[in-house]
Amino acid sequence: MPIHGKIVAVTGASSGIGEATARHLASLGAPVVLGARRTERLEKLVAEIEAAGGTATAARVDVTEPGDLQTLVDLAVERFGRLDVLVGNAGVTRIGPLAELDVAGWSAMVDVNLKGVLHGIAAALPVFRRQGSGHLVTVVSTSGLKIVPTQAVYAGTKNAVRTLLEALRQESTDGTLRTTSISPGYVRTELIDHAVDDPAVREEAQRAMATLGIDPLAVARAIAFAVDQPDDVEIGDLTIRPTSQG
Repeated sequence: MPIHGKIVAVTGASSGIGEATARHLASLGAPVVLGARRTERLEKLVAEIEAAGGTATAARVDVTEPGDLQTLVDLAVERFGRLDVLVGNAGVTRIGPLAELDVAGWSAMVDVNLKGVLHGIAAALPVFRRQGSGHLVTVVSTSGLKIVPTQAVYAGTKNAVRTLLEALRQESTDGTLRTTSISPGYVRTELIDHAVDDPAVREEAQRAMATLGIDPLAVARAIAFAVDQPDDVEIGDLTIRPTSQG
């Protein structure tokens, strides 16, 4: 089944990679079902996609709430009769050495980056099994490929997701489920804006991201490439980063 006509749900769709993915897939003919906490942004995005000739709908989704992911999946099935792809994009990061003991930040990353993906799997997998097909595309990070100081817990959550997706892949070799991990490097998004409390450190990180980061559309195109493969082809892992990233 080509990407045109596939029903795709996207979490974290109100900005950054999620927004770019929603716009790009909709432009290729995929009806998109969008989830995020910022409903005003979602409503504006839906209106702009529809004005451009696409098909979109949205619901408020906090991925730390299992019921919100169920609502997103149910919305896709009720509106379009099925769900073909779930793009798990919602994520948060906190930057700092472990010695700072940012327990609240650690918990937030585990709740959103890891449990949020599990909640999506719990909501979507029964639908995929019932249909006999489905695709989980999950945004992880190059932070899990190159471990650096100050990103230990963030990288840990991303690698945990990579591990559970590989296990799920091995449990699903009957052809009914595909899994794809997308590992972006530096991308110009709002992710870094809440990563650190110190204003000077945050401003320096934002400058570096603005200088080095690639456009979120580049990641959206990579996601589209994975989604557009024939049913018997699975893109397990894709890494996409700036050519100047070390």
